[in-house]
Amino acid sequence: MFGSVMLDVLIGLVLVYLLLSLMCSAAREVLAGMTRARSTMLAAGIRELLRNDIVLIRAFYEHPQIWSLYRGDYDTAVRTRALPSYIPSRSFAMALLDIAARGRDASSPIQSSPEGSVLSVQNVRRNIGNLGNPFVQRVVLSALDGSDGTLERACTGVESWFNSAMDRVSGRYKKETQRLLFVVGVVLAVALDVNTIAIGRQLYRDPARREAAVAMATGVAKEGAPRLAADSQALRAVQRLDSLGLPESWRGITVTGMWPGPSEWKAIGTYAASSWFGWLITAFAISFGAPFWFDTLGKLIAIRSTVKPKETPPAAPSSPPTAPLPVLASRGAQAPATARATADGSVPHQWATGRPDGGIL
Repeated sequence: MFGSVMLDVLIGLVLVYLLLSLMCSAAREVLAGMTRARSTMLAAGIRELLRNDIVLIRAFYEHPQIWSLYRGDYDTAVRTRALPSYIPSRSFAMALLDIAARGRDASSPIQSSPEGSVLSVQNVRRNIGNLGNPFVQRVVLSALDGSDGTLERACTGVESWFNSAMDRVSGRYKKETQRLLFVVGVVLAVALDVNTIAIGRQLYRDPARREAAVAMATGVAKEGAPRLAADSQALRAVQRLDSLGLPESWRGITVTGMWPGPSEWKAIGTYAASSWFGWLITAFAISFGAPFWFDTLGKLIAIRSTVKPKETPPAAPSSPPTAPLPVLASRGAQAPATARATADGSVPHQWATGRPDGGIL
């Protein structure tokens, strides 16, 4: 019984973490759009990949394969941080091989005419100096060596190089996102008084609220993975938390005026001193992100579905009533209809089989 209650409390806490993570993820998406964090980090990854070769980087972004992914000219895009936030690996590889085969100037009338160089493994190898960067040239030549003379395999080799670099960029972006989610989580936990310890205590002591949280968690798990960038998800998360009455924000703290007075500041300080650790746990949990808590919630719901049925023992099968066995009297005497009471009021034992070793009825 205690184990099932604790499992339900844990499910309720994970539900709260998931809903708060959705709210923080929506805030993160808004901030990322305002600061253009994705395009900035991708541009940094491209610069690192092309060894900070300014001329080659400009030629890459001005290539038609890449230029179509953003608006305006390259200089304006750099100044306004409007470079593309996503570049397909195929586009990267084709642009780099084309620069190697036909040169850096994408507006060259000669290379843009039918008489221009053919994009082939042989021409890429012959004109590899067009890249103008020994490091990048070495990478492209390695891809050509493993291509068996086919452009498709050479392109695949360059794509693999790009994808491995983008994995590192994605890792850095995730770490930055996790740090930002922690900061937003701290603000949210303090503003809404999302104290993990207090909420766990509320769920443990209030069976009705606990059951409501489990029911909501089951419904959320059945809905499928939420779209983290959707504003509607964040709004729905707020509504769900409000419907559960979690958290009970700043219990016992009231501010009568526009600004807290000395006694009210003292009460706020005392409350914060007793709640900071629970807020910190909440912020740390939020930093894991909504996908993590959604997967965790699904696993806990699956565990609960297998544990709960075992807690209720099956009902004993009903059996038809059996007729009482006849009571046999002692040998040579007729069995009385009812046992006679002795002088002291007790009823003597009667033997079902007529023998003392046959069992007492």
